[in-house]
Amino acid sequence: MTRALIHPKGRTRRRRGALRTVPAPPHRDAARPPQDLRLWREKLARFAGDPRYHLLVGEADGAVISTVTLVIVENLTHGMRPYALIENVVTHRAHRGKHCAAALMQRACAIAAENGCYKVMLLTGSKQESTLRFYERCGFDRHAKTAFLRRL
Repeated sequence: MTRALIHPKGRTRRRRGALRTVPAPPHRDAARPPQDLRLWREKLARFAGDPRYHLLVGEADGAVISTVTLVIVENLTHGMRPYALIENVVTHRAHRGKHCAAALMQRACAIAAENGCYKVMLLTGSKQESTLRFYERCGFDRHAKTAFLRRL
């Protein structure tokens, strides 16, 4: 697992290993109990052992303020070139609009290109126009594909 730490001033450094802090994603279910950090650490250790899994983290003052997850998927079509999926684009509300997530998205796409991917896909559950425009500014086309989702 590669983590690119993007700082507010745009400086990037790479690091391997577990997070010191974890972001608290905005939950739609306010009654959901807090997550067990021990389970987070176990999962992060599994991610660290998978070279196809990339957790990109933006930090400010030692705290995680933004994350992007990139997964490389092997493929049998398109000349057997892999593709990439982006998920869990999360930025702390107080740090939105400061370009940290955009820097993480740019780095995620660069990692996909470095791994020979022919495309990067992302899905969002957001219907907010500002969020959709953010993804377009990052180079994604909201009209390129039709997505379907089946929850399990």
